[in-house]
Amino acid sequence: MSDAPRHVAAEEAAPEPLQTPHERFRAGVRAGVPFAIAGGLLSLSFGVLARHIGMPELAIIVMSLIVFAGSAQFAAIAIIGAGGSLGAAVVAAALMNSRFLAMGIALAPSLPGGPLRRAAQGQAVVDSSWAMALRKDGSFDRHFLFGSTAVQYVSWALGTLAGVLAGNLLGDVNRFGVDAIYPAFFLALLIGEARNRWAVGVALIGGAIALVLTPLTPPGIPILAASVAALAGLRRRGPR
Repeated sequence: MSDAPRHVAAEEAAPEPLQTPHERFRAGVRAGVPFAIAGGLLSLSFGVLARHIGMPELAIIVMSLIVFAGSAQFAAIAIIGAGGSLGAAVVAAALMNSRFLAMGIALAPSLPGGPLRRAAQGQAVVDSSWAMALRKDGSFDRHFLFGSTAVQYVSWALGTLAGVLAGNLLGDVNRFGVDAIYPAFFLALLIGEARNRWAVGVALIGGAIALVLTPLTPPGIPILAASVAALAGLRRRGPR
């Protein structure tokens, strides 16, 4: 699950080099368990909501297996559920995941092999694992990263499957408040990232753009337009 707040994971002590790759992998698994539990619950709600908007069961499961990113998946089903186009959902999900480009560039020198092999290993990057695998010297413990992500990937897939099955049984999810989970999820992410006045200003501008455009444009367009504010904020803040 790719959306644990990075500043939370970064507070964990960076893993010290261990004796063998197997030991480092197991250390990563242990460190990833708390994030896996949270991710499993979140993916369960994703499965329920995706069934509620009418997505086919197989499509929901495959989406979680391939995308493996909470914010991107919730944004996509929010757009599709509101009647937006598949293209708008794909673009919104891609924007949500664009941060992985910078994270992958930082990780690349710590990965062995040629471009294709490094790209394959880079698929293990999720926010929490990336932050916890960072060593004090700026390099990354790739085996620790793999272990931490592996346990989260399993829980994300199993949670989605459980959510799909539960979604077939619940009927009207609004009665149980499940429809409020993904707005609450995005609000939690926003609170975690809004640590200064500039970030709060960018969030307010993006929200205002989406609010104005919602009654005027097709579903999905307000989210894409609001992302302009986020890009402006990224440019203003610059690299850390």
